Amino acid sequence: MARLATTLLLAAELAFALPTAWPVFSRASKAYDIQAHRGSRGATVESTLPAFAWGLIYGATTLEFDNGLTKDGHVLVWHDESIDGAKCKDTKPVTKDDPLFPYVGKYVANLTLAQIKTLDCGSERLDGFPLQALYPGTKLSTLPELFDFLDCADPGHEVELNIESKVDGQFPNLTRSPEDFANAQYKLFKSSKYYSKITYQSFDWRTLILMKKLDPKITRAALVDSTTVYGADNSTSTWLAGLRPDSFSGATLGVQIAQAAKSIDSNILSPAATDGSSGSLDPNIPGYKSFTTEDMVKEAHKSGMLVKPWTVNRLNIAEQIYGWGVDGIITDYPEVVEPLLPSSDTNRKLAEELEVVLSDPSFEAIAAEYLGGAVRIPTESYDVMDAVGTDPRWEIFYKFSEHLLATYPKVHATLTQTRINTHGCGSS
Repeated sequence: MARLATTLLLAAELAFALPTAWPVFSRASKAYDIQAHRGSRGATVESTLPAFAWGLIYGATTLEFDNGLTKDGHVLVWHDESIDGAKCKDTKPVTKDDPLFPYVGKYVANLTLAQIKTLDCGSERLDGFPLQALYPGTKLSTLPELFDFLDCADPGHEVELNIESKVDGQFPNLTRSPEDFANAQYKLFKSSKYYSKITYQSFDWRTLILMKKLDPKITRAALVDSTTVYGADNSTSTWLAGLRPDSFSGATLGVQIAQAAKSIDSNILSPAATDGSSGSLDPNIPGYKSFTTEDMVKEAHKSGMLVKPWTVNRLNIAEQIYGWGVDGIITDYPEVVEPLLPSSDTNRKLAEELEVVLSDPSFEAIAAEYLGGAVRIPTESYDVMDAVGTDPRWEIFYKFSEHLLATYPKVHATLTQTRINTHGCGSS
């Protein structure tokens, strides 16, 4: 029955994820990097071990996350410069009458790791992600603690890691310096079993230059969006290491941005998918403006860089930029994108088989029940199928579930709260 339950959950999930007709994702010969943003923010509380477990389960090829640097020099896995009350809540001070308590609202650079470890960052569901599973009591992790977790959850060290330095290029007093970030992060990178799997990304291009000096073998990705290209009144941006895109020869801003990123020897260009001034959220809605452009992608490829835009949470955007030849995307929903654009030959073959099976309308009931938050799939949802052993559709589901279980055998089902906070991956 355990096998059956796993199969049904996966079937329901994929019934939601797969459309009735295959979209433009048809370049089957091309590997594609599906990056789980902040672990898997659409599924659960961001930047936590549960989020990274879900990212693995959902088949992401890369786990994307950010690093802050605490007052006492610890590299923290966290996106924001401060502790956001919409994501974390206080429990108790480290010491009685601690003048910095409550810690929510304080900047990471002004807090010690001990203070941050008192926070509960698993009990708040973000309004923009209403399907997030909660893990009350979850603590934030340091980068070494995340490495320990992944050593267990991904024993073959197959997943890639895209790690951002959360340096504030505009307001430098809010975070530690680029030098502090690059040195602290690199010290941990070089001692990790994931050393060869790490991409180092940043909006503050100074940190990319520093990382290249420390170790040119570390892959570097230049983040950019419409707010970091130029400063106020078209002044030189504080984010791009003193570079002005309009000083490059490209005929368009997109080409100039690619040329600027190449000039600092970036390996990857990681632009926002959507322009900040866009009048709509979707290419199919009037007023949409893309920040990533086809000529930007072509110029980056021409100079030897890959292109991996962020944060792609709409399939119409994913289809558009895939058609332009991007090499991957950063998304909050890897579970939706992976079946559409499989990131490996194994997953691609299984997804093709599943697409045929899931076109059966009977699976709509399973998908509807799953999205409704059911903890189990009711018998009525799959009674339409013939018995196991006589209906070949079951074997396809078994094959897919066994593939996932074989790839990531130690996470998710046994990821208890105790194991989360002690960085165990759930193995017995």
